[in-house]
Amino acid sequence: MNTTFTPTENPAISLLSVPGSKPITVIGSETIRNAFDQKCINQAINSRLSPGVTDLVLNPDAHGGYGAPIGCVMASPTHIYPGPVGVDIKCSMSLLQLNIPEEEMRDKKVRRAIINAICERTPTGAGKGQRSVRKSRRVSEALGRLVAIEGASYGVCEQLGIPFSWASHCEDSFHVGHNDTADALGNRLDVLRHMGLFDNFVSKVEQLGSYGGGNHFGECEVVKVNDGKREIAEAFGLKHKKIAFLSHCGSRGFGYQLAHNQFKHLQGLFTERGISYPGGDKELVFAELGTQEANDYIDDMSLGANFATVNHLLINALVLEAFAEIIPGTEGHLVYFISHNIARKENIDDKETWVHRKGATRAFPAGHIGLKDTPFFETGHPILLPGNPRDGSAVMVAEKGASQSLYSVNHGAGRAMGRKAAMRSLNQGKVDASFDAHDILTNCRQYPLDEAPEAYKDFNEVLNSVNTAGLATEVARLKARFVIKDSDKSLNGAA
Repeated sequence: MNTTFTPTENPAISLLSVPGSKPITVIGSETIRNAFDQKCINQAINSRLSPGVTDLVLNPDAHGGYGAPIGCVMASPTHIYPGPVGVDIKCSMSLLQLNIPEEEMRDKKVRRAIINAICERTPTGAGKGQRSVRKSRRVSEALGRLVAIEGASYGVCEQLGIPFSWASHCEDSFHVGHNDTADALGNRLDVLRHMGLFDNFVSKVEQLGSYGGGNHFGECEVVKVNDGKREIAEAFGLKHKKIAFLSHCGSRGFGYQLAHNQFKHLQGLFTERGISYPGGDKELVFAELGTQEANDYIDDMSLGANFATVNHLLINALVLEAFAEIIPGTEGHLVYFISHNIARKENIDDKETWVHRKGATRAFPAGHIGLKDTPFFETGHPILLPGNPRDGSAVMVAEKGASQSLYSVNHGAGRAMGRKAAMRSLNQGKVDASFDAHDILTNCRQYPLDEAPEAYKDFNEVLNSVNTAGLATEVARLKARFVIKDSDKSLNGAA
């Protein structure tokens, strides 16, 4: 396949030609482009040539994924694609700003006590639920059903002890069904359970308020606001040289079950009807909008997305509770909650289309119609980009140039090496020593090698690509003081 990138006037934007089709927009410096692996390129071309797809963007953190590359944006006004959403429906980032000065985190004993207090409330790892920790919130079957149908509604937040004001600081505080109603979700959930497709519903509900495995994490940060961005930082609620908490997690086993069922069902329909897979890739299944299978997928995705939203908000409520236990007087507010594994109806070039973001983050600038009636219409919303504990993470804000990328940016640094390659090539002693050298504590006896900073792309190079392309600018850098990770090497992934 052709891997020649045609330059544009902007050195961080190039075009990847696709025979008989609109080119793929590629965001990234020459260094970034040269690092794309062939699997990533092949998946991007296959996705671009898929039925109904009108636009595809490849972000600087892109690498091979599930059907479509992780780090891509795909638009279609006629079809819905599960692959460019993935098995961790609405995997997301959230940032909790606290009133704690950075000096409070210098004492390792204090940090260790907070780590323990968090871990007593928020379990980590595949299959882990509330019953595996002492101070979690108990979620009944009835409340779990309400979470899936209503998302972060007032009733749900009240029952779980989540400040309802946080809902206004979510990209989407709730999702509705294919016909724009919550009733469609209630009906769909009843059908799934009646058909025996969600026999483990209760156990999956019990994962609410927990982190997954793999690249999921919770991270205590020092906020460093960039000069020249203090006004926007203030609008975001960021506090210079104060402590914040960054979380990366999704819909856990709840969303995984829904996604797994959908892939299995749609692949069965493709076989039954003799439909060809785009590029021969079974993970690039699709459904035409308006069909029963499309409606069912949208409903299932929305159920998982609602679970993911409340999961994040509950984690933040529990984290705030943990900090307050160790440092009395701690207060906090949600800066933002934003997804990077979702399909949403959006207006692109005055036409309604489904924008699929797989490992990609929405980036609406100031004045975008999608931010009307939100706190961020005048500034653009916060963009939360995780890098790595050693080099930091970033809060950015979109610029007008984000229109070039379907109003999207990358979702982080992106992997530079696969998990198995990292496990083979990286040295455990050196990785752990680097955390000691940077005075970063973790809850792990040994930091997972496949999640080491060296396994990811150069974060500064990735951010430079985004900035040079005119998509977004950095508002603040987040510097890690401690990290919560799943350290069980036998359990990978988000489920």
